[in-house]
Amino acid sequence: MRTRLAIRMHSVLERFFPERRLFLRSDTDTRFIRLRPSTQLVAFLGASAIVAWTIIATAILLMDSIGSGNFREQAKRDQMTYEQRLNDLSAERDARTDEALAAQARFNTALAQVSQMQSQLLESEIRRRELETGIEVIQSTLRRTMQEREAARAEVVARDVAQAETQTALIGASPLGNDMLDVLSTALTETAAERDQLVADARAASEAADEMERELLLMEEKNDQIFRQLEDAMTVSVEPLNKMFTAAGLDPKNLLDEVRRGYSGQGGPMMPLSFSTKGGELTAETLRANRLLDQLDQLNMYRIAAETVPFANPVQSAFRYTSGFGMRWGRMHKGTDFAARYGTPIHSTADGVVVHAGWQSGYGRLVKIRHEHGIETRYAHLAKIRVKVGQRVSRGDRIGDMGNSGRSTGTHLHYEVRVNGRAVNPMTFIKAGRDVF
Repeated sequence: MRTRLAIRMHSVLERFFPERRLFLRSDTDTRFIRLRPSTQLVAFLGASAIVAWTIIATAILLMDSIGSGNFREQAKRDQMTYEQRLNDLSAERDARTDEALAAQARFNTALAQVSQMQSQLLESEIRRRELETGIEVIQSTLRRTMQEREAARAEVVARDVAQAETQTALIGASPLGNDMLDVLSTALTETAAERDQLVADARAASEAADEMERELLLMEEKNDQIFRQLEDAMTVSVEPLNKMFTAAGLDPKNLLDEVRRGYSGQGGPMMPLSFSTKGGELTAETLRANRLLDQLDQLNMYRIAAETVPFANPVQSAFRYTSGFGMRWGRMHKGTDFAARYGTPIHSTADGVVVHAGWQSGYGRLVKIRHEHGIETRYAHLAKIRVKVGQRVSRGDRIGDMGNSGRSTGTHLHYEVRVNGRAVNPMTFIKAGRDVF
């Protein structure tokens, strides 16, 4: 059975691969190599396998080349999209910066107007008090004049009665009665003229009092208008500041309490109004003015607090954001990275005191600034440090130059904000301050 199967397979192979002989002839001998059908089959299968492998490998290489080209194109497109997005963000940042500068200019203008209105209000209040004093003096003079007029009238009546009696007695008793009558008539005429003058003075005093009352009403209307403008200005100025501190995660009430404890002096234009010529209770206008002065004091406290909280941007030149706050490559990135040209100025974002200015592992050249309310800011990877430990800096002061020191992959600033030792997102403060500064 096995021999028969072998014979059949051999005959089939003979049909496709007949036995061949290869002769090898030399000068002295002739040899041949016998190629059996099985040997030819093995050679054919080997050659076919090599050809198939070559075709498959070539196809794989072509597909990989085509795919790599597509990946490169896609990577280029993604890079262009990313760069365009960065450019858009940079343009948006510049626009926000311009808006912030314009808002700060409006805020300064409003504050100057408020100060001017405050001065006008104080002058108007003083003028009104002077008018009230003048009216009281005129009214006192008018009352005295009226009393004198009534006394003059009574005196004239008495003189008329006495004249009549005297005239009758003199006419009946003496030949000089006509001369005496002339003397009395002259005296009565002079008395009547004095009476008329007193009446005219009283009328003029009454008209002057009415004029001063009308002027006082106009002054009160003007004061009311100034009050309304000041109250509107206070509302427009204080509410954005309150929202700014709230958006940054700070309690405005506690913040203002800390500022008041640090700035507890009193005096100057913020002293409460206490105008009073009678020593009685304060008027409604004075109470209203005191409320406005309290709001001005609150606005000033907000301004002081804003200087001590890092609402500003550490990079004021052209830049782009390269990395934000949060998880990055499986690790926590505790700040925000700003990329710009080497040597770009770095500025303090709030008033404070420098507590570190030197090299620190990982951070490279590092500046730490301690601010009020338990806040600290850090500026890392600097090329040059321009401040010293213990130095007091103000918001906007240049503290260093952007560089690539420490553990860094390129020129950039690593900026951190820490509250009570805990790192928070710096963009929370920067975004909160954009609508005001």
